[in-house]
Amino acid sequence: MNSSRLLVTLIVGLAFSAPVAAKLYKWVDDQGVTHYGETVPPEYADKDRAELNKAGRVIKKESPPTPEERRARKEADEKKREEEKAATEKRRYDQTLTNTYSNVKEIDLARGRSLQQVDARIDSINSQLRMSGGNLTGLQDEADGYTKANKPIPASLQEDLQETQSRLDRLQQTMEKLKEERTSVEARYDSDKARYKELTGK
Repeated sequence: MNSSRLLVTLIVGLAFSAPVAAKLYKWVDDQGVTHYGETVPPEYADKDRAELNKAGRVIKKESPPTPEERRARKEADEKKREEEKAATEKRRYDQTLTNTYSNVKEIDLARGRSLQQVDARIDSINSQLRMSGGNLTGLQDEADGYTKANKPIPASLQEDLQETQSRLDRLQQTMEKLKEERTSVEARYDSDKARYKELTGK
């Protein structure tokens, strides 16, 4: 019996002693050496392999996946992970919702408190906008006085105009973000309320 047949005989003998569900694979490495095992190492995933039965005969040949198949498998795996992550996050959200509130009224109260905080910041920005707007108007009137008198506008006044206008622009941007935040808070609590009712039937 040559060494190759002896090796197959030994492998088959091991297969008989392995669990029934175990599979036996045969593959060839880059040096042309034949290997046997219950799993194919990852470094040989792109090589042809064969599945053997307990008698050592080939019952199924497997070729490495094509680039398109690998890409499709990767996309499918990523989609599955995203779905599992979304499902986990949804379970956590539901659990947090039911642990945080005892009834719908508590959600309404929390919504009111959150909106009050946003509204207070909106009121503060509105006050600053009015003040900055008044300052800008005063500075512009002063600059117009120089222009009507055919006099150059002082550099310090020009700087004040630019700084006041920049501040006014920043305040406007802040106001827009606060309005968006208020809309987001309302939508979030509306969603929480609807989901809580769905989960509890209350």
